[in-house]
Amino acid sequence: MAGSLKTEALVLRSIRYGEADRILHLYTPAHGRVGAIAKGARRSKSRFGARLEPFMQVNLVLHQGRGDLHTVTGADTVAARPGLRDSAESLDAAARACDAVSRLFETDDPHPEVYALLANELTLLATGAAAASPENALAFRLKLLLAAGIVPQLGSCANCGEREHLNGFSAAAGGVVCSSCESAAFPLEEEAYQFLVAAIGQPLATTLHASPRALQLAERAIRETAEHHAQVRLRPLPRAA
Repeated sequence: MAGSLKTEALVLRSIRYGEADRILHLYTPAHGRVGAIAKGARRSKSRFGARLEPFMQVNLVLHQGRGDLHTVTGADTVAARPGLRDSAESLDAAARACDAVSRLFETDDPHPEVYALLANELTLLATGAAAASPENALAFRLKLLLAAGIVPQLGSCANCGEREHLNGFSAAAGGVVCSSCESAAFPLEEEAYQFLVAAIGQPLATTLHASPRALQLAERAIRETAEHHAQVRLRPLPRAA
């Protein structure tokens, strides 16, 4: 039904459309993922200015028409985060964070905690409070899995409940598995296991460190969990040096 919708939103992606318009992928606290068109947004004298660029946090007025796309009729800046554009690494990390949210939360179901998590991640990246690092990106993705209800079990064997000898990881089983249940799992080294535990339990701003090998194993655990339980393929992260 046609009408007007007022909402705060994060711009996940902005795509050129036609001669002067932009198609926007938005994430909102109360309406989940929303698609919108900003007519004339690319004109030099557009009333939207740069407010609809990727990673902007804005207050929007949207006209809800009959199609899938709303029309942006008003936009005010909440947070611009100019620091994101200080380095290619920060921009890339922000784009991957938005892409992960877009893939894992693609419906209009409300997840205000996901909105808050993404806003926090973008702020941390923009202010330098969190390095644009694989550790930070993996911690963010793990917290997204928690919000999606598919976080892997880490406290005990996902198959039999054993709390010792947790040497493997199985997305099909739902998390870490013990040595007696690891036939269908990949080996999960202790450092990778400890990283996953720390990443899920610590605030996003916490500085975590792990070896490239441990990070590769942790990324595999997160990636396979998303693929098995949400049928979502997350973009690979840059390899740590």
